[in-house]
Amino acid sequence: MTKKLRAAVIGVGYLGRFHAQKYAALGGAEFGVELVGVVDAHAETAQRVAKELGVAAFSDYRELLGAQPAVDLVSVASTTETHHAVARDCLAAGVHVLAEKPITVTVAQADELIALADANKLILQVGHLERFNPAWLAVKDKIRRPVFIEAHRMAPFKARGIDVSVVLDLMIHDLDLILPLVGSPVADLRASGVSVLTDGIDIANARLEFGNGCVANLTASRTSTASLRRLRVFQHHEYISIDFGDRRIGISRKREALIEGEAPIDTETFQQPPGDALMTEIQAFVDAVRHGTRPVVSGREGRDALAVALEIDRMIAARPRQVT
Repeated sequence: MTKKLRAAVIGVGYLGRFHAQKYAALGGAEFGVELVGVVDAHAETAQRVAKELGVAAFSDYRELLGAQPAVDLVSVASTTETHHAVARDCLAAGVHVLAEKPITVTVAQADELIALADANKLILQVGHLERFNPAWLAVKDKIRRPVFIEAHRMAPFKARGIDVSVVLDLMIHDLDLILPLVGSPVADLRASGVSVLTDGIDIANARLEFGNGCVANLTASRTSTASLRRLRVFQHHEYISIDFGDRRIGISRKREALIEGEAPIDTETFQQPPGDALMTEIQAFVDAVRHGTRPVVSGREGRDALAVALEIDRMIAARPRQVT
């Protein structure tokens, strides 16, 4: 009989509550997961979610740890500045961790978590959700040697996201997708950004040149009136467009046989059915824990995306400040 894995969610605000719901839904025999508790610094929040799901509520995650931890795995969905301390304590106690993005506040903190997970032979996965978007899953293996990438990620303003810059809030999703896709170190980076609604950077643009010659141009904004999550990838004789919002994919290829008077391109478009990216992410985490396999988004990949995002923020901060 498969051992049931005991799970908890630390931080059950907007996103953490969804994590808890997914773990609770995995209570059947197929995945063998039992949600044993939820944790939040705000006791009322923890109690409300715990009552909804029929589990225990805690205001201090350390009550779940100790010489004999009460859990096998946790999602860390607390505020970004708490990720390092919470994940560190969990890993030190022998508990596998799925940390929401960004993995930590600094690269040094991320390196510490990676080293701790490796030393204790534990899974450290980072919650970059777009990796589990149905459109991305359908097309990622078709991208082989990109030469130019363009990403636009726009979102309406939300007060709950302003604890970090728009780069760490939104652009980091595209960095996470692009860095392993290109598979080459960043050779040159240029960035600019402006403040619109907050004291931080609300619109940012970055241009990355990679050692293999690929170029990526990324734009992110949290001042849009509508959401837009689109990635365009150009490679030899082919162009792939991915709309993460409506899961629509377009693939344009150079024709083998040219027809006089017609564009030398054949295009096909298709749309993936809706999926549950968060459930897929959590299932992947549970599977990695159960089988000891490499997580889809490793701690190192989360660290690499963070490192570039922080450098973009640093470059923007070094430029003369513009306020629109």
